[in-house]
Amino acid sequence: MRINFKQDELIEKLMNDIKQEFPEVELIKITEGPEAPETLCINMTAPEDEDREIELRRFGSEIVADILLDYGYHMLIMPRRKSRLNKNLMDKEILMAA
Repeated sequence: MRINFKQDELIEKLMNDIKQEFPEVELIKITEGPEAPETLCINMTAPEDEDREIELRRFGSEIVADILLDYGYHMLIMPRRKSRLNKNLMDKEILMAA
């Protein structure tokens, strides 16, 4: 997966806009979409409060829809709860130890 300069610029602006509204959110990583390699999945931590997570999804979806319409880049925001992240990391450690 290669991210070009414009995509990098748009992701940085997306995360800055999100951080202004949701300062607890952090970028985890950017991956390609499971069904389409040209889709970028922006993995980020989710707020602990479920209502704030729903608001983050709504807020971020509006921004990525604008990016798609204005620039043609398909991006998805993928909030991940820290508890799920920690469990996935522990599961990987157990599998690697076996």
